[in-house]
Amino acid sequence: MRETPDELHRLQALLHSSLSRSTAHLRSIISDERTLTAEQLTRVLTGMCTLALSTVTAKGEPRISGVDGHFLHGKWHFGTARGSAKARHLAARPAVSAAHLRGEDLGVFTHGTVEILNPHGGEPAADWPDLLAYFRDFYGDDAFDWDNDVVYYRLHPHWTAAFAPDLDKLGEKPDAA
Repeated sequence: MRETPDELHRLQALLHSSLSRSTAHLRSIISDERTLTAEQLTRVLTGMCTLALSTVTAKGEPRISGVDGHFLHGKWHFGTARGSAKARHLAARPAVSAAHLRGEDLGVFTHGTVEILNPHGGEPAADWPDLLAYFRDFYGDDAFDWDNDVVYYRLHPHWTAAFAPDLDKLGEKPDAA
C-alpha cells in the first residue's frame, strides 16, 4: 500500500459520494455489505491489474481495450504505445471509463479524465520520476524506450465504485465500524 492517510481519506470520500449519487438499482447491488473501504481497496489492488479501458473515437464511437493498470496513491495509472489509437483518442478526448474485474469476486468501476504523465517533448508530472522508477522496477529497466515508446496516464476519477460480494474470498474482513 503506497497511499498516504490524505490519499486514503480522499479515496474514501470518492467511494462514498459515488455510491450516494448512484441509482437505487446500483445501490441495491453494491450495498454497504458488498463494497470495500478505501483501505481495503488499496490492499486488494496491488501489482498489475488488467483494466478494460473505454475511450471515444473522433466519430463519438466507444472503443474498449485492455491495459496494465496500476493502482497507486488511490488512482489508476496505465500506459500505451505513443502511436496507438488509444493514445490519439486520449489526446483529443481525455474522458475514460475503466473496469477491473476478478470473476464474480471483485469489480472496480471508474469514470474520469486522464492526465499525461510523460508528454513527449513536454514537462513531465512532478511525480513522474518516482512513478517511472516503479514501472521500471515492475517491467524491467530495458522493457521499453521509456522516453519515446510509451506514454503513461493517471486517471483522475470523478466516480468510483467497488463491488465485492464476499470479502473473505479477497482475504479481507469487513472493517469494524
